[in-house]
Amino acid sequence: MPPSPLCVVGDQLLDAQLREVLLRGVNLGGDSKVPRANGAAHPQGDFSDHREVSFIGRPFPLEEANDHFSRLRAWGFNCLRLLTTWEAIEHAGPGRYDEAYLDYYAEIARLAGEHGFYVIVDFHQDAWSRMSGGSGAPGWTFEAVGLDFERFRDADAAVVMQPGLDRDRLHWPSNYRLPANGIMWSLFFGGRWLTPDFSIDGLNVQDFLQGRYLGCVERMARWLAPLTHVIGFDSLNEPSMGWHGQLLSDRGVDAPSPVAIGPALSPLDGFALARGLPVTVPVIAGRETGRPHVVGERTLNPNGIPIWREGMACPFEKAGVYALKDGRAAPLEEEAFLRGPRGPFQAPRDAFAPFFQAVADAMRAQRPDLIMFAEIEVAAAFVGSGYPAAMPRGSVNAPHWYDLANLTTRRFDVDDHIDALTGRRLRGPHSVGESYRRGLEASRDLAKSFGGPTLIGEIGVQFGIDDGAAYRAWAMGERGPQVFAKQSQMLSLMSDALDSLKLSATWWNYTATNRNDPLIGDGWNREDMSLFSSDQQDETNDGGRGTPGFARPYVRASQGTLVRMHFDTESGVFGAVIDADPQTPGATEIAAPVAAYPDGFKVGAPADCCVEVTDGAVSVRAAVAGSMTVTLTPHRPGAAASSLRPPAR
Repeated sequence: MPPSPLCVVGDQLLDAQLREVLLRGVNLGGDSKVPRANGAAHPQGDFSDHREVSFIGRPFPLEEANDHFSRLRAWGFNCLRLLTTWEAIEHAGPGRYDEAYLDYYAEIARLAGEHGFYVIVDFHQDAWSRMSGGSGAPGWTFEAVGLDFERFRDADAAVVMQPGLDRDRLHWPSNYRLPANGIMWSLFFGGRWLTPDFSIDGLNVQDFLQGRYLGCVERMARWLAPLTHVIGFDSLNEPSMGWHGQLLSDRGVDAPSPVAIGPALSPLDGFALARGLPVTVPVIAGRETGRPHVVGERTLNPNGIPIWREGMACPFEKAGVYALKDGRAAPLEEEAFLRGPRGPFQAPRDAFAPFFQAVADAMRAQRPDLIMFAEIEVAAAFVGSGYPAAMPRGSVNAPHWYDLANLTTRRFDVDDHIDALTGRRLRGPHSVGESYRRGLEASRDLAKSFGGPTLIGEIGVQFGIDDGAAYRAWAMGERGPQVFAKQSQMLSLMSDALDSLKLSATWWNYTATNRNDPLIGDGWNREDMSLFSSDQQDETNDGGRGTPGFARPYVRASQGTLVRMHFDTESGVFGAVIDADPQTPGATEIAAPVAAYPDGFKVGAPADCCVEVTDGAVSVRAAVAGSMTVTLTPHRPGAAASSLRPPAR
């Protein structure tokens, strides 16, 4: 049965019974970034079929939905961040919507509701588009602005994944600093004032690009409007500011961003490469030993291949930002990207404020109660950026957080780890757990500027760590929790941090086609972060990987205010304290996954409470106001009573 709608009240999400709701779930799924026709590997080739592709069947065929949704519900989840892309809806050309895909997506969303899930629509993108090494926008967006994406790889304008790349490093984020992304994002968020004379179909390039994206948001909202368990839309996954905020000649090597890796380009370098000029630039790496830093240099586009289509002039050159002189790109306006429409460029005011309002207007034209899960730059919490002073009503802070050292190196040793944001050595579970908590707390605190709730839209781990050691053990016949013990430990430490901060979150990710193969993984750019893999399905396992780390009890709805909760992974004891309000119509509801309590559990609650145990959940209704303590203790020898003390900080 679909859950009741949610609404934003202050920094809380409330349901129809006026309970505080905590969302815990998954991103569904990793391979939804690519068309079904290309199989379960990041597509190769020249993308010549980009207008004829179909995303029907992503995240899985309709006939498989019951199996996957039942598994996710059994793990205790109540929320899905359901991926779609601009390309999936409008791949055939501007205004040509794939209504068969919209029908398919709406049916997946409907079936999710039948299994009790809230659904958040995630318009996903990475590095602008598949054609520029990521996912998201249709290929015709490049054609519209005059770029030839078939030349991107050979011109070093984008890192498009290919068999020769090092499988142990995460390469695709370096695209954000390369010309294909720099050009597209700079036009998307600043075309009006940077290139005021650049028009497409009678509109400034910024209005054209944003208008086409917003049209897809409005069309999806129209299809989903009747489904009230679809609670809202993500504004746009991990948006980039392109070159906004940089000096024209600044390569950003003095204090690299915590997410920087790969060639360090200035906007001027990007313009030169796009024009077909070779450029030698510094290379940033080093997360495995501390903060990113320059480790060498590399010559890009040595063959001098331009990426502008024949007869197309660079719009930034036409606007007087730079000029070619003696075979080099020379700056004409060094501070062009520091300039905004109303003085010095400020991303919250100049880019995000109008964009957020436009997204909110587009989706709410179809259903006024939809919540906007807003995203700013992915590293905003660590580079001093933030949200606009005024946000659309019903907005949620939806940042992403990862252990960057694990994410980029595919290594984890709890006794010898690195905080990639500070370079500090972390030794032992407490030290690592505290690092996780501090990072998540910084992400949560972004919401203080507008007073809204927080949902960590992405958080997760690499499963192919240590060169796929867990996969080799599984293939050799090993079974039991020790196979994915490291991954489970990371997930547990992240879960502990989420619990201590009382944060909603959706794990990255659940991919139905995942395989224990470094060339396949989640079906996109060799990421391998799925909580599920068909390779882990046998008579002893349902396909979960590191399941003890995420299939855990939590308070998913509170009759009053959730004060604290804690799950002891050793004893299996869960405890929660709620400041109960008997005037709240709904009871406190606690997820109790079978994976956490295979032999059942005993509920501890005040004698005047009404307790009901259902399949995978516990309901506790308080009769009197005040502090209410609830414990779940597994039915197994040696389980201690919960002290309800949160983990040491």
